[in-house]
Amino acid sequence: MANRKNENEKNIKVDGGRIYLRPTALQKSFGKKQIRIFSERGSDEYFEELAQARLIMGQEVVEVQTNDLRWLVVQYMKSPEYRSLGPTTRKVRQPILEKTGNYLGGTGRSYNDVETKEIRAMRDSMSDRPDAANAWVKALRQVYKWALSCDLTEINPALNVPYLPSKNPTGFYTWTEQEIEQYESVHKIGTKARLAIDIFQYTGVRRSDAILLGKPMERHGTLEFTEEKNKRNEPKKRIIPILPELRRSIDATHTGPFTYLVTQFERPFTRAGFGNWFKKRCREAGLEHCSAHGLRKAAAVKAAMQGASSKELMAIFGWDSIKMAEHYTRAAETQRLALNSMHYLGKKNSQ
Repeated sequence: MANRKNENEKNIKVDGGRIYLRPTALQKSFGKKQIRIFSERGSDEYFEELAQARLIMGQEVVEVQTNDLRWLVVQYMKSPEYRSLGPTTRKVRQPILEKTGNYLGGTGRSYNDVETKEIRAMRDSMSDRPDAANAWVKALRQVYKWALSCDLTEINPALNVPYLPSKNPTGFYTWTEQEIEQYESVHKIGTKARLAIDIFQYTGVRRSDAILLGKPMERHGTLEFTEEKNKRNEPKKRIIPILPELRRSIDATHTGPFTYLVTQFERPFTRAGFGNWFKKRCREAGLEHCSAHGLRKAAAVKAAMQGASSKELMAIFGWDSIKMAEHYTRAAETQRLALNSMHYLGKKNSQ
């Protein structure tokens, strides 16, 4: 064990009593910076913190197996299962996982001692933030699911902890037709702001795909691309027609060589950058409550109201499950029936 601990101390720097993990030359070239280690050198907490730092740094670490909950979390975050998650999912889940040890007893707590009632109690303490509580329960479920597959434990104490009802069960706000017309009245054909909404309206794609669509994807009147969502694990190829309304908007607008939508510096948008930029365009149109994702939902509502079947919606929006499609078709059918049946509430025609 001593040899392993010595190996773990590679690239350690001590400066004025402070301990740092230094990046390798290659990591330094990618902008990695040294990370300070605060625990007492040589203690179990020290090697725990060092392992976390190496994980963040991207260095290989020689681990000493323990039954500590934090050790289990670190191992899971190094696993192929975790690393195969999309970058956005990892970005959201990493800070949740890093705090799990603090939530459930801190350093030295055995992961085999964690009980379902503790996880439920922790979830309940976050009831004012149900989405955050649910995200934590979900992350912990995955840690123990992985541990079960590796024969590190025989239980998943988070499995039977149900999620809390969301404060926003319908998700992002869905644009109305009137709000789309209001946006279009401010942002005319030929502007980048108009092209952005037209891409969403006439393709039904997610934001992660909208910012990457461009001329290189055009094939005989269609757009051929692979969805960004789950691209690493389950790549899904899409071929969708370029509708006349979208073609007119593209041809009237200055676009980039690789993507239709580009920044003021002629570069493709990042997801976050586009979200901020598009939010400003919504404010300019007096629609501060609207967002890009709400346009995908508006497109689904429009298609359903015009008679698209569940299977047609699945094809349009790239859904694998019919559950989401049926949500829209049922809502559309209910609305159509109500509109066509309200006359029953009127006075009977006199004979």
